[in-house]
Amino acid sequence: MSPHAAGRRRVHRSVATGLPLALAAVLVAAGTAAAAPSGNARVVRTATLGEIPLGTFSNALLPGSVSDDRGVKLGGIGSDIYPAGRKGEYWTVTDRGPNGQIKVDGKKRRTFPVPGFDPAIVKIRVAGKDVEVIDAIPLTTASGKAVTGLPDQRSRDEAPYTFDARTPLSYDPNGLDTEGIVRAGDGSFWLVDEYGPSLVHVSARGRVLARYVPEGLGLTGADYPVVEALPSVLLHRKVNRGFEGLAQLPGGDLVMALQSPLSLPDGDAGEASRTTRLLRFSPREKAVTAEYAYRFDPVNVVDPSEDDTSELKISSVVAVGRDRLLVEERTDKAARLQLVRLGRGADILGGPWDDDTTSPSLEQLDDPAAAGVPVLSKRLVVDLGKVAGVPGKIEGIARVDHDTLALVNDNDFGMTDGEGAFDARGRLVDSGVRTTVTYVRLPKGL
Repeated sequence: MSPHAAGRRRVHRSVATGLPLALAAVLVAAGTAAAAPSGNARVVRTATLGEIPLGTFSNALLPGSVSDDRGVKLGGIGSDIYPAGRKGEYWTVTDRGPNGQIKVDGKKRRTFPVPGFDPAIVKIRVAGKDVEVIDAIPLTTASGKAVTGLPDQRSRDEAPYTFDARTPLSYDPNGLDTEGIVRAGDGSFWLVDEYGPSLVHVSARGRVLARYVPEGLGLTGADYPVVEALPSVLLHRKVNRGFEGLAQLPGGDLVMALQSPLSLPDGDAGEASRTTRLLRFSPREKAVTAEYAYRFDPVNVVDPSEDDTSELKISSVVAVGRDRLLVEERTDKAARLQLVRLGRGADILGGPWDDDTTSPSLEQLDDPAAAGVPVLSKRLVVDLGKVAGVPGKIEGIARVDHDTLALVNDNDFGMTDGEGAFDARGRLVDSGVRTTVTYVRLPKGL
């Protein structure tokens, strides 16, 4: 009997006691040795996720959801990582699934080669050089259907296409591009999403309980409650650059990070800006209670090989105290971790910078602090780009202990952009990038 005969049950077995046979039979052990120290911080351990066919994984959670995985393996679980309680165990979350871009008639189209893929919460265990999948929870709507990772709104999101960028796919108002994850004390989960951008409350079994979106978004047709509770200025989020980082403070409040500056008043301003925003949300009040201006370092400081400011992103935020956060500034090739304190005097919620008619906008200011904006102060903790053995595109960070961090990379399901992403038979030409969990020991405790 399938472990998901009802179509909505979750996988909940360890590798030792019997991971569902469909997954266990294809789990391939792999790993790499820990790298030598570089500077003061050093990699002390690296573990690698084995190869699990995406169709096998998805259909074990929601039978029949994926008819053809086109040779794609499970990946993308590096969108975030959160301690699961036991040593070496973590909750992770996939993003919206395999996707890429192909130019057709000179214009880029967003492809979804496995449109039936359902984003999932994945529990992993680091065991030696291996990353083992020990639990997986599909994200479902109120009626138990897959939320999918397809874009929500025709007027706002990129149009979805098949793997070859030739055939349009349908939009899905339930679709989520999930990123950050934390687990609440009652066993439920909080996730953030790039489409809305939105904050999503999910039950312990994966059912979407509520999706909090910006005021004025006007999302209709979703099979779960949609609550317009976030500032309307977030409607100006850059495409594919909504919320990516999520932290849970000791008191239970959540902090969400916009991956990139808002496109305010237009795209050019957002591309050139180094100022993004963090928002504090109270689950008890179900409301945003504070907002903060965060200033990136110059892009060539974060990544000496990069000169395009628009490549700067925040991918992870981690609580390290009552009002302290680690914030990851990154490009795809480099990352630096900054320590910030969320002081009351830094709150800009409800002020002129939340009014999209304010000119110049927060994003247009060359020096926000000089203009009277209380920009968050920060201190560099570690430059991961200078630590040998740290892979590129780190999107998730968890605190292991006072001087050790666990990092997870996003391997994009082995996808690349362009027509060469799939062969003549429509099978993935894998990039060879693997999902890894990398432990970094810092010279000083946090």
